[in-house]
Amino acid sequence: MGYEELFPPNDLKEWHPNAAKRFASPFVDNYHDRIDVDPIMLSNAAVHCGFTIRDFYEKPELGIHCVGYVAELFDLLPVTHWFFSLPWVRELGVTLEYKDTLPPVSTGPIISEPEDVLKLEPIGKEELLKGSTVPLYYNLYDYVQKNLPHTLVPISYGFDLCGAGAELVGVENFIMWTFTEPEVAHKLVDTYVETSINGAECLADKYGSAMLIVGSVLANNDIFSDEQVEEYSAKKMRHYTDQCFRRGAGPQVFYHLCGNHETDWKVFKNNLIWSPFNVFQIGYEGQHEFPADKLKENFQDVTTIMPGVDTKLMINANPKKVYERAKEVLLAGRDAKKGFILGTCCETPPYTLPGNLLALTRAARDFGTYGTW
Repeated sequence: MGYEELFPPNDLKEWHPNAAKRFASPFVDNYHDRIDVDPIMLSNAAVHCGFTIRDFYEKPELGIHCVGYVAELFDLLPVTHWFFSLPWVRELGVTLEYKDTLPPVSTGPIISEPEDVLKLEPIGKEELLKGSTVPLYYNLYDYVQKNLPHTLVPISYGFDLCGAGAELVGVENFIMWTFTEPEVAHKLVDTYVETSINGAECLADKYGSAMLIVGSVLANNDIFSDEQVEEYSAKKMRHYTDQCFRRGAGPQVFYHLCGNHETDWKVFKNNLIWSPFNVFQIGYEGQHEFPADKLKENFQDVTTIMPGVDTKLMINANPKKVYERAKEVLLAGRDAKKGFILGTCCETPPYTLPGNLLALTRAARDFGTYGTW
């Protein structure tokens, strides 16, 4: 029995056409219905459907089917996605271990000496085609094409370019080397970046213009100065996006700045590449959500913005509090020039309460219109 036999089909007469128009509205300047809600739904979808976090990551076809089904349940995005934070590291020699309550994690650093880092080379397309990540996504997107074609958006993940590079040696070594061996630190990130670009080209070769997701997670103000975030993250993201575009991927990009970007947010606007199809998110300013009005003021001219509700609220048994906070976020930024999406500050926690997801959608219905619309 295939996973498709576990789920009834999506409503393709009313829900999906309406959701698709809403999804496209920020990019075509033709506002429809209300502001969209994207709580970055991953393993929580599997939990809602009676499966486990581990099921979501070990069985991608099951995981993505759960996402497609739960999207209709809470009137979320009309497209599916499935990913974890460390794509491409296996091709560079890292072993990933599946956990019952976590996404796949690396089993530890594989390189301990700076001179060994300098011998690293990016993994080319031919090798990637024989590896684990490209075949995984080929199989997954072929499955979606066959069973959930109305939700298919092929996506290539660079994700955390700085943090994934650090996994090759251990985060502690990487942080130390940014001060003591900067050439080595750059070599680590650059090797991962170039491998990720080659991976995006592989996906674009088969599926056409694959969407890109790339972010700055490890490189944030809790760890690095603004100048280091610019050097090890923002400029690397620019190079990644530029080269992916040149090789047929894009032009849709989701830029995800996770963690505390209290002051370093300023280095991204002039470094990133802005296409007509961007979504830009900053998670936190210190310990609090990055303000929607600040995000709007500084980025509305170049991108659709995606302010968020604090993920800690999503596991709090208080849907009214989530609703009221979502209302505040919506009212502060809903009239952004290039559109607005209501999100959560990072991935929806696996055990997010159903009532809190409904609270996001209810708030978007009640307050998610643009200006006086």
